[in-house]
Amino acid sequence: MELKQLQYFMAICEELHFTRAAEKMGVSPPNISQQIRRLEEELGVLLFDRVGKSIVLTEAGSILHEHGAAVFGHLQQASDAIADLKQMQGGSLSIGVLPGDADLLFNALLLNFHQTYPTISLSLLETMKVTEQVLDRSIDVGVTIGPVTDGRLTSIPLFQEEFSLAVSINDPLAAECFIPLNRLDALKMVMFPPDHQYRKLIDRFCMDSGFTLKPHMVMTTLPSILQMVQSGVGTCVLPRMLLHNISNPNIKVVHLRNPTPSLDICLIYRRDRYVGYAMRLFIKTLKAYIENAITSMWR
Repeated sequence: MELKQLQYFMAICEELHFTRAAEKMGVSPPNISQQIRRLEEELGVLLFDRVGKSIVLTEAGSILHEHGAAVFGHLQQASDAIADLKQMQGGSLSIGVLPGDADLLFNALLLNFHQTYPTISLSLLETMKVTEQVLDRSIDVGVTIGPVTDGRLTSIPLFQEEFSLAVSINDPLAAECFIPLNRLDALKMVMFPPDHQYRKLIDRFCMDSGFTLKPHMVMTTLPSILQMVQSGVGTCVLPRMLLHNISNPNIKVVHLRNPTPSLDICLIYRRDRYVGYAMRLFIKTLKAYIENAITSMWR
């Protein structure tokens, strides 16, 4: 079995069409068909079945596809490791985070990281599809809500994110240290849209407690929500660490109890990805940053 034959085979698996696979590989359709026939003759099995005008993998084809993906994954890791060795003190890293989390952790973290490791290029993307984009390799590493159970991913727990109520310093609630979650049912709330991950979490906790939130106002950005809270238009449930980092003197943080909304945050990357110099430093820096932030918050 030649590597080129395996490349042709994997291309056909992706396209499920000989002509499109040939175009993708820059060869003629007869050429790619001939190579697949030789591969089938060598293995003594059919790799594809024709179903009408379509082709599908046979059982043997599925086995070869699984192992072929592993072969090319290892080759990519070797290439990444060699490139990393050549760069050593440089490199680049793309990071995906959920909308709003850039304000929570990453703006200050990335500034500190750049000042410490100026030769490493970083890019930050806010996206609702962190897991999907890590899997399709459009981003290198993601920070998202756990647990993540996909076997193709490595997941590193980071911290448990607890949520608190943000109120105007002039609101009577500002005199409270904590309130039970069901008090939210009687408050004017300023919230993210229903498809935002924070809103989904709070809605779920409220429904489990026997009531449904009906927001007084829906805003799409964190700065606009904080402006409404500061102005006394309404209150909002936000991550406690975010509110601590913002440290707005016009906003008071009131803890929620019975229950306290929370979720687990984890870092993910593809299991078959080589963990290079830039990623190793970023993971180490992120863990230290979170540890310091949590310690500072509870002082």
